[in-house]
Amino acid sequence: MFSTNSVNPALPDLAALCHVWRAGELGSAVLQTVDTGYAALNQVLPGGGWPQGAMVELLQPQAGLHEWGLLAPALAVQQLAAPHQLVVLVGAPFLPFGPALGARQLNMQRLLAVQAQGPGLLWATREALQCADVGSVLAWLPDARSAHLRRLQIAAHAHNKLLFVFRPLRARQESSPAPLRLLLEGMASDAGNLAVHLLKRRGPPLALPVVLATRPARLTALLAASGERVRRRREEAALALPLSLPSAPSSLPRSLLHALDRIAGLHPH
Repeated sequence: MFSTNSVNPALPDLAALCHVWRAGELGSAVLQTVDTGYAALNQVLPGGGWPQGAMVELLQPQAGLHEWGLLAPALAVQQLAAPHQLVVLVGAPFLPFGPALGARQLNMQRLLAVQAQGPGLLWATREALQCADVGSVLAWLPDARSAHLRRLQIAAHAHNKLLFVFRPLRARQESSPAPLRLLLEGMASDAGNLAVHLLKRRGPPLALPVVLATRPARLTALLAASGERVRRRREEAALALPLSLPSAPSSLPRSLLHALDRIAGLHPH
């Protein structure tokens, strides 16, 4: 029989190995990470940021809604650190609006949009990952298979690139090689406008989404002022409503009005 207190001296002491990851703990930074720009999101991501050299898969109900609000801070940091590198967009549903991205500190002169279809999307994404002048790749791949994504994950790791792949909600039921998988959901609350659900990460499950305010401060102020004006107009209309009584003919059914007309003809005043 073996004693429960016996220790094999040939085996390493796991408690002394700082690089050993326990499944109940949040993974440490094995790869280099980039600050997301959101402290609440950094706290729940392994390594405290977007993993460089790995694929991040983002699922959302409609393409083109939340990409820039979520990723612009990290892309701006990366551009500042490496001004000569490109941000490549593959299959973007809409062309980016330069002034809006410029307001988010992105250099539009170092942004390259590639339009492709079908297999060309995967080819362009893989080629961009292999290019030395590219720092990050954003790819919209609605029909990519798990095997295709695995090749992209390998390429991102081999060339140490930031890779974000956007896919529709139906892909949630499919397996994915991405070490980090998120679901983006728009919302309207005082806490923020974007709920980020962590579907997969190197660590324990996260029950509640992370709520972020991804709109620029000036846009948030304008929307708040517009909402306040709408609220005041509704209040003024509600206060003025009891003072304006509707006319009798417009508030009565047509059949009843005809009956009243006949009664008025039979009994003149």
